[in-house]
Amino acid sequence: MDRQTISALAHADHPIAGPLAPASVRELIAKAVRRGDERFLDLGCGGGAWLLSALADHPRVRADGVDLSAPALARAEEAAAALGVSDRLALHRSDAAAYEPAEPFDVVLCVGATHAFGGLLPTLAAARRHLAPGGRVIVGDGFWEHPPSPAAVEIFGAMEDLPATVDKATGDGWIPVYGHISTRQELDEYEWSWTGSLASWALDHPDDPDAAEALAVATAHRDGWLRAYRDAFGFVCLVLRSSAH
Repeated sequence: MDRQTISALAHADHPIAGPLAPASVRELIAKAVRRGDERFLDLGCGGGAWLLSALADHPRVRADGVDLSAPALARAEEAAAALGVSDRLALHRSDAAAYEPAEPFDVVLCVGATHAFGGLLPTLAAARRHLAPGGRVIVGDGFWEHPPSPAAVEIFGAMEDLPATVDKATGDGWIPVYGHISTRQELDEYEWSWTGSLASWALDHPDDPDAAEALAVATAHRDGWLRAYRDAFGFVCLVLRSSAH
């Protein structure tokens, strides 16, 4: 199975492709909306959960989403139609790091997709290029809440603790104006949903040639979470403003 299909199946029961509850997403978006008619850009939007939340709660907001995954974008289109917000949402199938919009945006998001840019600082550099003066960035990234095991580092690579993660942003000329640290419940809910949704699909489709692989991926992911990184991994979302604006 290709990675995009696995991700689409794994997020079937948790459309927010990150360890956050819907109420947390709504609160972060509310902190970024000041006038009510902002234009949002989500770099690595997946199934569009963040943009759909913004459009549903703020009827004058318009939004663009960028992602490489055709299944995720199709899911976003379907959800937007069901919510009646399709006329305010534009979706682009593109590499988020290579996307160059014609105009700047009031709010730029990248949550759980900083790997597409090579880390937090390159992500913030891209956000700065797309941000209108006075705008806000919502960025979400992992950090080590507790010292990691070698196995956890092997899975996630180099990460830092929360103070150092925030220091990276402030050292790059950004000022946090709000933030959210995912709770244990949010982190566990995300992992149970990710592994459970993929495993359930495999069990529901025993004759599919990809069923055995899907179940193996779900099992390996669950084992890595429970044995390697559950006690060390944290996730933070920051609402940032540029100190230059």
